[in-house]
Amino acid sequence: MIPTAAVAEAHRRLHRALDGLTDEQVRAPSPLPGWTRGHVLAHVTDAGRALADLVENALLGVLIPLYDPRTHDRDGIIEATAGRTADEHRRALLRHSVRLEDAWARVRDWDQHVDYRDGKLSSTVFARWREVWIHAVDLDVGIGVADWPEGFCVHAVDFLAGRLPGGVTVRAGDRRWGSGSTEVTGPVRELAAWLSGRADGGGLTGDLPPLGPWPGVSGARRPPPPARRAP
Repeated sequence: MIPTAAVAEAHRRLHRALDGLTDEQVRAPSPLPGWTRGHVLAHVTDAGRALADLVENALLGVLIPLYDPRTHDRDGIIEATAGRTADEHRRALLRHSVRLEDAWARVRDWDQHVDYRDGKLSSTVFARWREVWIHAVDLDVGIGVADWPEGFCVHAVDFLAGRLPGGVTVRAGDRRWGSGSTEVTGPVRELAAWLSGRADGGGLTGDLPPLGPWPGVSGARRPPPPARRAP
């Protein structure tokens, strides 16, 4: 099942949390080193724009990369737009969220080929799901990992289990990821928070190994890891 409705709800939750955000709070540091809240908002907004561009073009039969380094200065755009006012950030984020949801509503074949991740249009939905919920925590606007829906947490562990070193298995109830002899266990939300770097794994049982790199997209810059762990 493609979770377009769940992503739309994540959008709504984030937009509601930003309602009272002030210009001063936008300029304040986020948990991501060197990034203010404005940088995080600029990143999430530009990612929404890029995904909307990709989906809209795919619906016209045109293949484009998510970020073309020849024409798109991703870092420069984040730096240039991080200093927007709170209202400007809210309007820009809403505009691209709506564009993306409207484009998804016109999709008839989620297996349609796109130049992104696994080559399927469905991957854009899951990517946005991760982007919104994880960076909502980084914004520190009242959303924490405790607010992550269970379905999202299961998906996040599915996606991030690739960060585990060989020989390590993680388990939440009857769900298991990996096949190693070393086991880390706990609630799926705690596993998702630890694997995403948004918690230190204090709610888990077992020897926590160092994690590998975030599953990435060739040519796409990932934001820096958190300087502190969100609760």
